[in-house]
Amino acid sequence: MSERVRKTSRRRFLQSAGGAVAAFTIVPRHVLGQGQTPPSEKLSIACVGVAGRGAANLNGVRGENIVALCDVDTRRAGKAFESFPKARKYRDYRRMLDEVEKDIDAVVVATPDHTHAVALMAAIKRGKHVYSEKPLAHSIHEVRALRQAARQHKVVTQLGNQGHSFNDIRMFCEWIWDGAIGNVREVHAFCGSNYSRIGDLPKLKEKHDVPPELDWNLWLGPVPWRPYNPVYLPGSWRRWSAFGTGCIGDWVCHTVDPVWWALHLDAPKTIRAEAMGYDPKKHAETFPPGTKVTYEFAAKGKRGPVKLVWFDGEWTPPRPPELEPGRDVRRTGGIVYGDKGTIMYGSHGAGSARIIPEDKMKAYQKPPQTLPRVKNHHYDWLRAVKTGGKAGSHFDYGGPLTEVALLGAIAIRHLGQKLEWDAAAARFTNCAEANAFVDPPYRQGWTL
Repeated sequence: MSERVRKTSRRRFLQSAGGAVAAFTIVPRHVLGQGQTPPSEKLSIACVGVAGRGAANLNGVRGENIVALCDVDTRRAGKAFESFPKARKYRDYRRMLDEVEKDIDAVVVATPDHTHAVALMAAIKRGKHVYSEKPLAHSIHEVRALRQAARQHKVVTQLGNQGHSFNDIRMFCEWIWDGAIGNVREVHAFCGSNYSRIGDLPKLKEKHDVPPELDWNLWLGPVPWRPYNPVYLPGSWRRWSAFGTGCIGDWVCHTVDPVWWALHLDAPKTIRAEAMGYDPKKHAETFPPGTKVTYEFAAKGKRGPVKLVWFDGEWTPPRPPELEPGRDVRRTGGIVYGDKGTIMYGSHGAGSARIIPEDKMKAYQKPPQTLPRVKNHHYDWLRAVKTGGKAGSHFDYGGPLTEVALLGAIAIRHLGQKLEWDAAAARFTNCAEANAFVDPPYRQGWTL
């Protein structure tokens, strides 16, 4: 419901002599028994980025009142624009927010990583609740600024790591807290996708005309100016460091999320990266074909220190010795080593988590459910907005999780060095060069 609608409803209520009776004229959803949100309870939403993941997010909130849609590429946005003929259409999210600010309650942002923060901040400063694709931002400074702004403006936030709302991640947490594998000492998280585009680096010297359907200046956003090149988009921007954060940025928020929650992890103390066939200076525009990043987390509460090792691309995790012959390690997921056993899981939200070997899984007496289950990730956010609660992966949860990925991306620029991280000060204490990546400069005319 928009601010204008809320104010109008309140005014009419106060003017009504029968206000006490009028309060009951909206029939609750459970009384209707139709399983749908009545129009009186619908939120008014604007979406920035409506192709690719944006289309999936738009589908996740389509039961609400979609007021406006924005995308810099009118061709890719065409299907979404046609599906919501009543929604106002824009290329520039700034203009959209200026024109529909009073008519919306919330904003969904599903642009490439490098424009998350500017679009989210523009919405938050207007007091709008926000849902963001992961990773939350492209730099640690942006993450910190968004978290602070969200708290200041008291808006409901959600990071789009949808596995956080799955049942399996809750089950995994309950197993860890039950002591299913004892004290966790080491975690291997991984994704087998190779995001390197070293072979395409010569193409960056080519000259190309900007397609008429694309506003290149708006797509580029706060990134320092560079000419349009089709190697960047659509869909391939994650593979270029100016716009994406590589495989580690794409997948940490999925595969590390289960242990982040279950082990109550926070900022790592040290980060050290290794890579295959990669020169951080010569190949700085893209990412390695294979990466191994080791994080060390200090002891916290009743748990001891934890070592988290990230693998991607051609660098795969070692096979757990407990895994039965004939069973393979998943392409994407995690392996959690405790002093009394091992759990292996898949990608999103600890999918298909199992204690290995299978005889230990069969012998384990599963604990009762203690964490509430939720319908899905978009529903969790929408419910929180409507009730004034918190979504599960709010920015004060998903922000620090995103920082783990960003710290790894910075370590890849400084291969072999054990970077020491002071989270409170948001700086590396032993590498001045690495600090330049914490808050990289924006192009002139762009600010948070």
